[in-house]
Amino acid sequence: MFKLQGVVKVVNPTVQISDKFSKREFVVTDNSSMYPQDILFQLVQDKCSLLDGINVNDQIEVSFNIRGREWTNPQGEVKYFNSLDAWRLDKVGAGGGMPAGGPSDMDLGGSTNASPNVETNVQEEDDDLPF
Repeated sequence: MFKLQGVVKVVNPTVQISDKFSKREFVVTDNSSMYPQDILFQLVQDKCSLLDGINVNDQIEVSFNIRGREWTNPQGEVKYFNSLDAWRLDKVGAGGGMPAGGPSDMDLGGSTNASPNVETNVQEEDDDLPF
């Protein structure tokens, strides 16, 4: 499993390849390096609908798997192809929900109140010492 954050550049419609197979492609621009990269992802079957709430210029995080396959052309040459199969899309900075960093970044409250009480208890213990 891999993850990538970037800006949506292209959203294509769903294409019905056969009676039992459909796919939808989209491009995300990765600006994390000095040279931006436009990366093509695909969604297949029931995952095609994940793009329905996503628009061009949205900042998203894509969870995906890398798939590779071998193909022999009619001339007998063996070729290899890779695809990036997305299986989850999350808008970044959309507000609400889980922070981008995950549950560890959430303020669960109450934890800041515990520290002063501990310090107070330590001070009380120091006061009970005979010297």
